[in-house]
Amino acid sequence: MRDVLGHFVSGVVVITAHGGARPVGFTCQSFASLSLDPPLVSFCPARTSTTWPKIREIGRFCVNVLAEDHQHHSLRFARSGVDKFAGVEWQPAPSGAPILEGVSAWIDCSLWQEYDGGDHTIAVGHVHDLGAAPDRLPLLFYRGRYGIADVSAPKEGNR
Repeated sequence: MRDVLGHFVSGVVVITAHGGARPVGFTCQSFASLSLDPPLVSFCPARTSTTWPKIREIGRFCVNVLAEDHQHHSLRFARSGVDKFAGVEWQPAPSGAPILEGVSAWIDCSLWQEYDGGDHTIAVGHVHDLGAAPDRLPLLFYRGRYGIADVSAPKEGNR
């Protein structure tokens, strides 16, 4: 299943929150826009995640859409048992959750609802604020590897 579904290109995000002594966050590929009215997004943390329960308890979080040069953030925030924010520059979103420096976009949310999703949980966030850097291309994940978007103009006949 992983091999076949790996043919679907996904973006890479880091979900962050700050409600205690230090910020928390984790890498996630299963992010999607869900609804415009009300404004909702979704993502699916693994049930084995030790970070998601902390973020759930805080109730507010920021989705950081990683930029093409942020593979290091993806790898760092996917690790367990380390200070994921050591040496990472960030600024607070309106909720106080970290917006990582140089992201392609950020979405500040509160937890709207959570659903069963097998070995994952389906988290739905209500969007309160958001922003983007149009000049920053997103980091992509495809067939087990990182990549970047080719946004060059299509060649004649390739439309």
